[in-house]
Amino acid sequence: MSTKILWPVPAPVLPPGVHPALAAATEAAVSAFRTARERYDRAELAEKTQMGADGTPTMRLDILVDTAIAEVVDAHGINLLSEELGSIDNGSAVTLVTDPVDGTANAAAGVPLSAFAGVVAVDGVPVEALTCWLDTGRCWHTVAGQPTPYRTSGRRELDGAAVSLLRPQKHIADAWWRVAKRAARVRILSTSCLEAALVAEGSTDAFADAGSDTHRIVDLAAAMVTVTAAGGAVIDVHGRPLEIDNDLTRRWSGVVAATPQLAEELADAIRGSSEHTPTQEETA
Repeated sequence: MSTKILWPVPAPVLPPGVHPALAAATEAAVSAFRTARERYDRAELAEKTQMGADGTPTMRLDILVDTAIAEVVDAHGINLLSEELGSIDNGSAVTLVTDPVDGTANAAAGVPLSAFAGVVAVDGVPVEALTCWLDTGRCWHTVAGQPTPYRTSGRRELDGAAVSLLRPQKHIADAWWRVAKRAARVRILSTSCLEAALVAEGSTDAFADAGSDTHRIVDLAAAMVTVTAAGGAVIDVHGRPLEIDNDLTRRWSGVVAATPQLAEELADAIRGSSEHTPTQEETA
């Protein structure tokens, strides 16, 4: 019995006006993702084949997609900063910052929650972002300083919010539950870039790493453009600046929220510095 993922991978629905290198990288990522699924079974896709630039083991699926993206940036003469291959310097002021497959464990298992995320940065400043939901072809595209069709929910309070979180871990269990007890709904989708896009369009109120310092800049770069333009905020739990940096061993605990007020309240709750008074339901 085949253990391949048989569901077809559609072409990305790219809006007009996408930076040529970003559009080509998106198409290359989707094509490589599709080919990998056709060629390899679940176990082969998930096999750890090498160490990524961030110092963590890399699945075969990541490398196959990242290699296709690297060929695009070389053809366009721009730089690359990618989760797996790291930094490729082609002497350009323009850098494509990518997470080739965000949610690789989902993708390799056949769970349809994974995304490609790419950001065009000029002299280290992110100016354009695109996130593509790999299993549907749906894309979110934003250019900094230009009107965007996306608007967040506008929620300002954590109490009653719909929040996505990274999975709970033992060393952050208290912080995780401080958030979960106050939220009306908690989701764990395991794909940060896609979850951030859902905040930008108002489908959910916030997404956060509850203090585990899991996020790299490639996980947050697209949100820094898209969510901010939609009225939201992207911060680090501990107030560390988010910046494009070739050192992919740097980590953050990102908070992506519908408003700056919600972002700060969520970060306060994670740190345990919130003055929130528990309700009877929370203490029961």
